[in-house]
Amino acid sequence: MDVDPVQPSVERGQEGQDPLGWGEGDETRAHERGKRGVDVDLFDEEDAEAEDELDRIEERLQELEIDRGVIDDGLGLEDEGAEGGGPGAGDDGGPGAGDDGGPGGDPGGGAGPRNAPDKIVPHPPPPPGQRSTVHFGGRAGEPLNAGEPLINNFSKYESELPAAHDPENKYHPFKSKMDWDIADWAKSNGIGANALTALLGVEGLVDALKLQFQTSRQLDVIMDKELPPRPDFVRRTYTAGGEKHELYMRDSRQVLEELYGRPDFANDMIYTPEVQYVLVKEGEEHRVRSDMQTGGWWWQMQQTRLEGIKPGATIVPLIVSSDKTQLTTFRNRSAYPVYLTIGNIPKELRRKTSLQAHILLGYLPVSNLANIKRDDLRRRALGSLFHACMRDILAPLRDVAEEGFIMTSGDGVKRRCHPLLAAYVGDYPEQVLVTGIKSGLCPKGWLDSKQFGTQDVCERRNHDDAAAALLSREQHPGNPKPYVDACAAAGVKPIDTFWKDYPHADIFQSITPDILHQQYQGVVKHLIAWLKVVYGERALDERFMRLPANHQLRLFHKGISKLSRVTGTEHQDICRVLLAVVADIPLPDADDRAQVLKATRALLDFVYLAQYPEASTATLTQLDDALDRFHNSKEIFIKLGARDQFNLPKLHALAHYVDSIKLFGTPDNFNTSYSERLHIDYTKNAYRSTNRKDEYPQMTLWLLRREQIRAHRTHIEWRLQNRPSVKSMPRAPLPGAPKLKKPIATNPSEEYVSFAKAERLYGAQNFERTFSETITRAKHPALTDHQVKTIANTLALPFHSVSAFHRLKFWHADALDREGELVQELPDSVKARPAYRDTQRRRAEGTFSTALIDERGKGDKKDLRVGQVRIIFSLTDTSRDALFGDRAADMPTHYAYIQWFTRLPAHADRYHNLHRVQRSIINNAHVQNEQSACILPIERIQRSVSLIPRFGRRVDPTWTPHNVLEKCKEFYVNSFSDKHAYITFP
Repeated sequence: MDVDPVQPSVERGQEGQDPLGWGEGDETRAHERGKRGVDVDLFDEEDAEAEDELDRIEERLQELEIDRGVIDDGLGLEDEGAEGGGPGAGDDGGPGAGDDGGPGGDPGGGAGPRNAPDKIVPHPPPPPGQRSTVHFGGRAGEPLNAGEPLINNFSKYESELPAAHDPENKYHPFKSKMDWDIADWAKSNGIGANALTALLGVEGLVDALKLQFQTSRQLDVIMDKELPPRPDFVRRTYTAGGEKHELYMRDSRQVLEELYGRPDFANDMIYTPEVQYVLVKEGEEHRVRSDMQTGGWWWQMQQTRLEGIKPGATIVPLIVSSDKTQLTTFRNRSAYPVYLTIGNIPKELRRKTSLQAHILLGYLPVSNLANIKRDDLRRRALGSLFHACMRDILAPLRDVAEEGFIMTSGDGVKRRCHPLLAAYVGDYPEQVLVTGIKSGLCPKGWLDSKQFGTQDVCERRNHDDAAAALLSREQHPGNPKPYVDACAAAGVKPIDTFWKDYPHADIFQSITPDILHQQYQGVVKHLIAWLKVVYGERALDERFMRLPANHQLRLFHKGISKLSRVTGTEHQDICRVLLAVVADIPLPDADDRAQVLKATRALLDFVYLAQYPEASTATLTQLDDALDRFHNSKEIFIKLGARDQFNLPKLHALAHYVDSIKLFGTPDNFNTSYSERLHIDYTKNAYRSTNRKDEYPQMTLWLLRREQIRAHRTHIEWRLQNRPSVKSMPRAPLPGAPKLKKPIATNPSEEYVSFAKAERLYGAQNFERTFSETITRAKHPALTDHQVKTIANTLALPFHSVSAFHRLKFWHADALDREGELVQELPDSVKARPAYRDTQRRRAEGTFSTALIDERGKGDKKDLRVGQVRIIFSLTDTSRDALFGDRAADMPTHYAYIQWFTRLPAHADRYHNLHRVQRSIINNAHVQNEQSACILPIERIQRSVSLIPRFGRRVDPTWTPHNVLEKCKEFYVNSFSDKHAYITFP
């Protein structure tokens, strides 16, 4: 049955609100650009209102037996050639218990080369600065008010305020800064009306603060009457299944005008398509794709659909998303929000929730239509209700998409804009609902679901055929059979879809990749389940429970087999260590083990490559290769009983990633994790502000006022900067708010750490001797190693303690060498903290991080080596003067005591392509079995590095996260700990 929506009428108007909004702390922005990268890896599940914080477990190295350290040229290399063969993971000091066939000792100790891997996935970063851009040119994005004075939207907003009695009052219509601060605090932090009124009712408070309002209601009146109105919500009713259903919606054209006209986005807006290239080597360029304007869809639309017919068009790519979310744990209350953003805004700004680059269009009806008993009719009625609502929501944009309409950007420039439906973001059930296909099929192409586990070509669905079939209903008003048959032939259900007559739309093409549901909650979830069957839950849990801590990792103290309702974030955290954990688990058949590792590596490669913020031609080739490698090895899971077939829609969806990236840019443009995060602000927090009765009118009013406050905050910041001109307008805060970055604290964690304490608590064995050799080498760089040791033995240091620091911070530059203020950096840190007592007097284990260190200090990647940081310390000015005299000002101020691991071998292990390292042990004529160590300036420490123990055939039950770095003899260098490591590690 079809939904027969009544012609809706506006039953209730609600106050409008400007979605204008700036982030916190723009006034305190640092003068130097600072960027903090957050792995756009925040996957807030709709059922989880808050994610569990990542556990940072600090481990203590127990009862170390380290004898002495040696140094090298300058400030601290160990003696070249001093290393001997150290013990391996096996009992005989040779190859370990795994099947990788690696050497038992240091590669520098005479061991033969390892077996070369079957295939190493290359990750070469492009050389910085070697980029070029081809712009579309012509009249695309043509301004219509050239030569006219530009009036930016800050000034427009100011003109909509009532006349101010005091022109110098920057907070108008609030009478003072205090009035504004109280209003901003109350509305931005979800303070309830009763709570605010009770606070203001405290005797003498209003008079002492000289506030212009005494109750929450009076504040609401000021906002409703004096702040400029914004697009209002209206209520429409529909009848389906004998029930009335309510839709709360805004005028989508007004919402688009607000979003497009945001003045804080004006300096970053994109109006025309372009093609970007990066020079990979002399004479060879690769095309790269990132934001939407770099894909082929925008260029094709501009060239073939608009520019040739009506030159001067500006395309506004609409990105619509919808997703039902649960409001309460009990009573089963849900909401169904619809969000809108546009491809003209860079993805780095779009995905930052606090900037409100996604705007709520409305709340769809939530109903299961229980009155309709037949399942097929109920599903059809639900689809018809959804499309009827979406049709009404998008009608204002559909009406102007073909001819365009004039919009003004934040800088005051007018353009003829065409809002075209570019992408629809949703999980698989939402994709099925939007496209109108049957569940279980591919929403993008024609392929039998029984072939989803193959690499058979999925022929693209034809939007024009589907639209023609849906429009054929009007040709046979009295006979539905031709209409139903035409829809069946086109592969869609006979419902009145919202997209059938939307100009230039291709709904099947607009379905985009989804990192959250297709990868982490899709193929990764399946992969983990398969590995549990292959290796056993106990074998996996024993290893996960004993992993050492790292800044980028979450530890699973009880393993992973007992986790319930696993979120996308948790699946992502498991991915960071999964390959290295299973790398040495034995199976009865060595060939089976090899195939499992190949399939696991291939699927994880695909997951990480798909999340590159910029995809080059080489990246797309690697994506195809990773998927091919998985399909070539996946049958092992059937052989071992983990699966009986691979006909999974989410697995099949991976086959469409490369084509989608070519059209729309990288998948981080469209991740459903963004809408999951939006649910917190636009649905869950809004619902909490209500009295749980007739909640939608209260929710929409709360949202409007909250947006209103944020819009006015932006205006105030503009006023505080003395109304800057268009070109120097304040911009939207950058992702990861800019700040002055200090790699190390100003004041030490421990002011005085004696040399004996450095050895006893920090594990820095022979600290004084090692430091003496470091000082001697720095003062006399021409001396031989023997001479350095001789002089160091007679050197009397003029002090007996140092100041210790427990943390060293890093901000890693973009691993793909992208440039620009919007490119994020990845935060990282290294800890060197001994065991301590927490605030409850409980013993907390110490943490001594492993790090990647520039051994020679020359910046050569070949000199990068893994070491464990035992103590980070500094010298007082007096001590430096006493040691170096006139050269003190040129010497480093902070140092780190490093215990070395063996250098990275030339080849990674077979099948999983991970490198192995061991503790670097010194064996020569003077010493035997000593831990190699040195002292280096902290500038040599490049980043933290995750080491995963090579557990062997059986896990030693005495190993814990706190002692495994000492007890285990061999480790895998984990390149999956974060995306920066994946790209940059060998």
